[in-house]
Parts: sequence; structure tokens; C-alpha cells
Amino acid sequence: MYFIDVILPIPLKQTFTYSVNEHEARFLKQGMRVAVPFGKSKVYTAIVYRVHTQPPASYETKSIDQILDEEPILNEQQLKHWEWMASYYMCTLGEVIRAALPSAFLLESETVIKLASEMNVEENGFSDEEFLVYEALQHQSSLHINDVRSILDMKNVVKVIQQLLQKGAIEVEETVFEKYTPKVVRYIRLAPEFTSEENLQQLLETLTRAPKQKEVLMTLFMLSAQQKKPVSSVQLQKRSNASAAVLKALIDKGILEEYFVQKDRVEYTGPEGAATKALSEAQHKALTEIKSSFEEHDVTLLHGVTSSGKTEIYVELISEIIKSGKQVLYMLPEIALTTQLIGRLQHYFGERISVFHSKYTLNERVEVWYNVLQKKPKAQIIIGARSSLFLPFSNLGLIIVDEAHEPSFKQYSPAPRYHARDSAVVLGQLHNAKTLLGSATPSLESTHNAQTDKYGLVKLTERYGNILMPEIELVDIREKHRKKRMTGHFSDRLFEEIEEVLKEGEQVILFQNRRGYSPFVECTTCGVSPQCPNCDVSLTYHQFKNELRCHYCGYHIAMLISCMACGSETLDAKGFGTEQIESEVKQLFPEHSVARMDQDTTRGKHAYAKLIEKIENQEIDIIVGTQMLAKGLDFRNIRLVGVMNADNLLNFPDFRVHERSFQLLQQVSGRAGRTEKRGKVLIQTFNPNHQILQQVSVNDYDGMFKDEAEQRYQYKYPPYYRTIKITLRDRNYNKMHKAAVWLGALLQTRLKENVLGPEAPPVGRIRNLFITNLLVKIPKQQSVPKTKKFIGKAVQSFHSVKDFSTVKLTIDVDNY
Repeated sequence: MYFIDVILPIPLKQTFTYSVNEHEARFLKQGMRVAVPFGKSKVYTAIVYRVHTQPPASYETKSIDQILDEEPILNEQQLKHWEWMASYYMCTLGEVIRAALPSAFLLESETVIKLASEMNVEENGFSDEEFLVYEALQHQSSLHINDVRSILDMKNVVKVIQQLLQKGAIEVEETVFEKYTPKVVRYIRLAPEFTSEENLQQLLETLTRAPKQKEVLMTLFMLSAQQKKPVSSVQLQKRSNASAAVLKALIDKGILEEYFVQKDRVEYTGPEGAATKALSEAQHKALTEIKSSFEEHDVTLLHGVTSSGKTEIYVELISEIIKSGKQVLYMLPEIALTTQLIGRLQHYFGERISVFHSKYTLNERVEVWYNVLQKKPKAQIIIGARSSLFLPFSNLGLIIVDEAHEPSFKQYSPAPRYHARDSAVVLGQLHNAKTLLGSATPSLESTHNAQTDKYGLVKLTERYGNILMPEIELVDIREKHRKKRMTGHFSDRLFEEIEEVLKEGEQVILFQNRRGYSPFVECTTCGVSPQCPNCDVSLTYHQFKNELRCHYCGYHIAMLISCMACGSETLDAKGFGTEQIESEVKQLFPEHSVARMDQDTTRGKHAYAKLIEKIENQEIDIIVGTQMLAKGLDFRNIRLVGVMNADNLLNFPDFRVHERSFQLLQQVSGRAGRTEKRGKVLIQTFNPNHQILQQVSVNDYDGMFKDEAEQRYQYKYPPYYRTIKITLRDRNYNKMHKAAVWLGALLQTRLKENVLGPEAPPVGRIRNLFITNLLVKIPKQQSVPKTKKFIGKAVQSFHSVKDFSTVKLTIDVDNY
């Protein structure tokens, strides 16, 4: 007997064993997909982990349903990396696989209904709904659950299906559907027997009575001579103005032949191989230092100020690596950044670049996966967001993590709750590749690792072309309000600067880190604000759709005319978001074009690209946006950046808030004055004497690091202590609180004062689930694996308590 151990994409810790025959055992390899039955009726796609001859001791094995691959879709290094992720981030390997593989690979079974082979019921024994389903099955061999929903125009159709099952009218079965379909292009060529001159002459004479067919033939000759590459059927039809019927007639006669070629959905057709830019003296020095640092360290931190030309240094490193035939992974925190960077890198490396992120379709991502797996030249350089970390690299030479300080690299939900920067460092070690972390404002953890010689450190302190850092001015809006020098949310100082910049034909960025029109609406009579019924937050007003919306669960209602509590019509929008700033700017500067860049305006696949192209072509004068604008985008004509209100960044209950505020303000300031003229930044605030704002105004990263590191050391936070956050959620507040107190007490038996909580987060209820957190701190001298093992056992004991069976528990390791 032969057996295989498989990993199922579900949150269960162990692998599962299935029986296979001798031929299957010889064919199957680690990393292949197989369809396996699981539970009473489900069919899952599983990944083969091991082929062996040892039967499991505790259960009788089932046989597999089918083998889904000819070759493995995963490699050994990938599985090792995923095992490390599952272990380090305290989740299951199944959860990592579900997050890592494009969903087209994970074919779960879908319920399909068919007519029963033997009918024991009369048609008049059906209700109206049952008869509609029965009648539809007379015309179709099977129906999917969603088909039944659309036939009955009902969401919940389980009851109807159960009644038909009980009456013996239908049968239910589970089937697996392949989700990925390769893109196939249809090409046309002349049949071989007409290639000789004599036969071709005869053919043209016979087609004198069919002018349209002759026209198609002549167009085919012309296109073949012009482009010296295959002619597609679409191209041929367009150029000859022929219908599909004319083309079909020529194929049926055997004059033309059709053939099909599999193509990638995303292809680069522009020029390539442009010479790289000449590096400045400072860049050249940094490049030399990085190379020598790589001789001693696997990981190097490049701390380069904004607009210092870090990308050009990356280009030089990439070109060296790809000459040696190795692969490069270039990770970015935001999809918006990949949009701008792709154009720049394709200019140098052409079609050797592939892009991998969630805005691409399922089929496009599968194609990139196969290209990387098969080491195709078109996937030698991968640009992507954090999910690109999971691709099947086998010959990785360099990993670049750009804007490495960004919180977007952290995956918060669902599991694995990994940090892409840290996971990239481990991936690099597995491949013996070098990892470069680039940032103008590195995280405290990265700087601490560089100072303790865990990472190499290279500094780039001047902007490219010796351009001065922008002049940063703090505007006291408390004083401006008192002196009545505010126009809406614009101080007279900001208004003057915008006017001056626009007169010179240059562009302005206005930064406000809240989307929507205003964060909440308040009745001025009774003070009540409309609240989300599912979460403990006020509803945000979106003027564009004239609705109130919850940004946590998506609940929305039309904007109220009168107060729900007192009936008064004195509703007032409080606070402001990007939508309100956009509206004010349009009134203040009606002759100038204004655009908004936030989550609401960049939902489409190409929305980022279109918006960035308009900004680069100077079709937009004023850009209003959230933190999307702050991250590494390179706009050449921005002269002024206005931060509408810095205070809402600084006043948030989180130990990282000052570090994050400094990073965000420094990054958004860095968008100004990236060419010859010096840029200007105006930061509006009620508290201009705040230490972080003072440090931002003079670009004092070292001062911020020193102050924050001192506080972190004093209060036992990273980088001096590790943290693990345990979150509990339940619909019943008392049960959730009782469970948290029980688990906290159990953890304190061993970890003592290093367990904080239970403590409610700033938003204590989301989607009708009450939330509380426990925070475990791990000192440097304490073993992290042993602490995790103890927490794992405590969580196991927690799950065995019947009273807490409904309480959802999640573990977040290194919760930054």
C-alpha cells in the first residue's frame, strides 16, 4: 500500500493521509495538487507533502479523487519558507497555503443539483418554488446553487432544496471546477499546398468571382510581408473589412488554416535596454558601500533621504544580478507605487519584468506564477506588493524592500498575520540571496538592527542633483482661527502659497489622512451623531453619494434630513476628509483642475495608472489625497505640499503613533521640490510646539529615533521586547470578557507581569462582535520559541472550555 500526506487549505494543524495506487505514488511529487474528499461530502484541493508507505494509526484512509497537475506547482524552498511562517506567526500551514496560492489553484467543491434517477413524486406534489427548480432541471442537466438563487430570486434556497431532496426529486453532488483558463490567440496562415507559385496563381484565378475572399487573401500576404510574424484572425478581419463568415468559408475550403497559440494576458511591447542614468557621486559611493556591506551582511539598510535617487541604485544592483541569470524580487507597499515604477524599470529591462498584486485578475496572477516557476526570462524581475513574497522562486539573487518602514507590509487579517519585510529577510536567507531595505524614514526596529550590526547600514544624505530638502513651515491654526484668518480649512498662509505656485504653472499636493466628506454628522440641537448599528463608530458622511457610511463594516444609509433622536433638522458635518477639501478647493480655485486620490477614487484596475499619468502630464493642478500620495511617488512638478491637519495623526492610542506620524509627514514632505527649484511644505496644526512636528520641520530623524528608542526601552516595547497580541471576539460582551480574563490569568501563571490586559481597543465593537486584547511582552533574554509553545498550549486549553466555544481568538506575532 502507498500513501500520501497532504496539506489542506484549512486551519487545521496536521497533514492528512490518503491512499494511492503504485502508479499514482510513482507519479506524484511534493508540491503537486490533488483533489481529495474531506468530511462527509466536501472535496478540497490539497498539496502533496510526502509520498510514503506508512498507514496512519488513528484512522482509515480514503483514496484521492484525482491528480490535478502534471508537474509540481510549488518547490521545496517555498514549502520551507511557508513552514517557517506557520511556525513563527503561530498559524497553520493550511492558512499559509490559502493566503499564498492564487485562488484559481484552490479548487473547492461546489454543490450541484440534478434530477433524481428514479422519481417517486407527482408534479402536482410540488410547491411553486419547488416546481420552478424542477422545471429548470428538465431543460438543464444540472444547476449550481447560485442558478437556483437567480431562478427563485431568493437568497436562502437551502429549504427548497432540502424539501426536493426529501421528496426524492433531486440528487446533490459535489463537483470541482478548474478556475484558470489559459488565454489562446487564433492565428491564420495559408494552407501548405498553396505555397508554390503555380498553385497560388490558380487559386487567385478561381477566387475572381469571390472578391471578398480574394481581398482577405491579399491582406494576409501584405500583413505577412510587413510584420514578418504570425497574423491573428482579429487583425486579418479588421484590415480586410471582412466578416467572420468570409474567413470561415476560406478555412472550410482548405485555403486557409487556423492555429492557436497560448499567450500571457499581460505583455510588454515597448522598447527596452535603455542605458541606466549616470549616478551622482553620492549615489556611486552608496552603491559601493552596499556591495561591500553585502560581503559581511545578508541584509543591508539603505537610509536615503527622499528624492536621493534610491531607485537608480536599485537599477544598478538589479542589472548586475540578472546578468548572472538570477531572479530579483522588488517589493513595494502600495499598488499605486508599482504603477509608476513599472514604467521606469521597463525602460531599462523591457519584458524581463512581471507584476504581481491583487489588482491583477486571477488568470493574470496564475500566468506570472507559472512564468516564475518555469524560470522564464519574462519573470526574471518581479515587482509586487506583499503577496509577491509567495511566488515559486528557485534562483533568487536579490530582494529589494522599498519603503521598508511602511505599515502596509503587515498583513492584519486573515492569517497568516505576517510582516512582508521580516518574511523577505528569511526568504533571502533560504535562497542565499541578499536583501536590501530602502527607506527615507526607517522603522525603529530596522535602525536598531543596523546599530547592533545585525544589518549593514548605508546612508545617502543628499538629494539627487544636490537639490535642497523642502522648506518646512508649521502654521498655527489656533492663532489663525483667533485672528479670523481661515477660509474654510485653509489658513491665509496656505492660501497665499497655493495661489503663488499655481501662478507659476506648478502643482500642489494637499494631504488629509481621512477619506469621505466629514468623519461624523452631529445634531446641533441634541448633540446626537448617527452611529453604525454593527460597530462602535460614527458613520462617515460621503457627499458624492449623499450617504452615511461605516468604514469598518460597509453599512450605509442615505444622508439624514432630520435628527433620528429629536427630529430637528439642524444636522452639521463635523471634521473634514479628502472629499470636503476637494469641494473647498474647487470653490476657492475654480479655474484650476482638481483631483482626489484615495480609496474611493482608485477602485478600478487601471485607476491608479490613469490618475498618476494625468498628474505627470500636468493635467491636474491640485491633488487632494490620503497617505497613498505619501509613499515614494515621484512627481517632477510638485512645488508645494500642504498638510491640512497634522493633529489627527498624533492623537491616537498606539505606542508607534509618534514614529508613524514622523514617517508619514516626512514622506509626504518629500514629494515637494524634486527638481531644480526648492519645494515648500506647510503643516497646519493646533500644536506647533509638539516635539514630533519640530523634528519633522528640521528633518531630524536621529533626534526622533533617540527619543522614541528611550521611551520604548523604558516602557518595554519593540525593538527591546517582542510582542504578541491575542484578540478575542464574541457577540456576547460578558462571555468575551470572561474568556479574556480566564486566558489572561492562565498566561500570567508563567509570564507574570509581561501579560497586559484584557483591554478594549479604541473601537470596541466591529460587525456586532465585541473585542478585547491581551498583549504578551517577551524580554530579550527569554526564549521566544518556548514562550510561543506555552501560549499555544494555553490557547489549546482555552479551546477545550465548552463555555468559550463561540469566542473567536486570533494571535498576532510582532503586531506592528
